[in-house]
Amino acid sequence: MSKTSIHANRPLSPHLQIYKPIPTMVMSIVHRITGSALYVGTLLVAWWLIAAATNEEYFNFVNSIYGSWIGRLVLLGYTWALIHHMIGGIRHLIWDTGRGLEKETTTKMAWGSLILSVALTILIWVAAFTIA
Repeated sequence: MSKTSIHANRPLSPHLQIYKPIPTMVMSIVHRITGSALYVGTLLVAWWLIAAATNEEYFNFVNSIYGSWIGRLVLLGYTWALIHHMIGGIRHLIWDTGRGLEKETTTKMAWGSLILSVALTILIWVAAFTIA
């Protein structure tokens, strides 16, 4: 048998455009994205801590950036990414025990992690503005 006949009969792997996105798959992708976003957010927290350790003028400068509307939007996104990534990690820990692996359960957990992360983010921000 020649090489060409072996390769001609092999099936092609489906591309991502073939798959229908399901909640579990989307939440897995979002979990990876939020994990990457946390690197940038952690740098922002480190910048704030360094400013706090430096002097009052520099600290006020950093606080003015974080207090602007775009700074607050970035901090809101960081809060959501942190909460969502944590809930996704808990979801994976549950799966590591062998529980919740049925299709219906994984779909409910995916939607639940999204809803819970948004709700907790709103709750944290409402509490922060209430205290301030």
